[in-house]
Amino acid sequence: MSVSQAKFTQALLNPEAAIPAGLIDPQGRPAGKRFNVYRNNVIVSLMDAMETAFPVIQKLIGAENFRNLSGLYVRQHPPKNPMLMFYGAAFPAFLNGFEQLAHVPYLADVARLELARRASYHARDSTAVAGDALGAIAPDALMETVIELSPAVRIVQSPYPIAAIWHFNMTDGAPAPEGAAETVLITRPALDLNMQVIGADQAVFLSALQNGETLGAAYEASTQTDDTFDLSAAIVLMLQSELITKLKS
Repeated sequence: MSVSQAKFTQALLNPEAAIPAGLIDPQGRPAGKRFNVYRNNVIVSLMDAMETAFPVIQKLIGAENFRNLSGLYVRQHPPKNPMLMFYGAAFPAFLNGFEQLAHVPYLADVARLELARRASYHARDSTAVAGDALGAIAPDALMETVIELSPAVRIVQSPYPIAAIWHFNMTDGAPAPEGAAETVLITRPALDLNMQVIGADQAVFLSALQNGETLGAAYEASTQTDDTFDLSAAIVLMLQSELITKLKS
């Protein structure tokens, strides 16, 4: 008798579930204890991966609470990727829907920030263009230029001070967060993660470039968000943070 993948996964992530009928060990005997050991090892490994992925969430709610919470998450969200470095993508939505944590409304956005940091860290390597590359483009062609940004660029917007919360929990001597909204730009220049707070208009500008818009179209989108948008400052930000990897005119 064969065991379907769905039944196997369901039993694997539920310690109360019976061992699937027809599951045998290499000697042809019922799996029994072997399956229970394997089941425990898988769940523990996934919970450990959650602790590695979301250290700030663990600090905010406490180690024991986080362990219990991650156990619930693991059983509801089996991995879709064999690489554990990418596990936990549904955790922000899971936190948003967890009624017992409704009094900590910023948790989901902090989890999104932690996911974005991890995605940036594991993004494909790239090389920034030379600092004078934009200056070499003819002025009348500049606004029609498509600027390709580093694959490591991530932008997270929140009504909460998520960068300040992260630093307060992970950086010695960081000040206590204040109740202001933050838009966070995550980059990886020189292979080291960098996180900085940017304006909402700058986020619109960079997101438009990520979507393949021309410099002129990104500028127009940003001015609709904030008519005081400073294009020169945005270009300086991209150059100083080594965001630009290719120019297409």
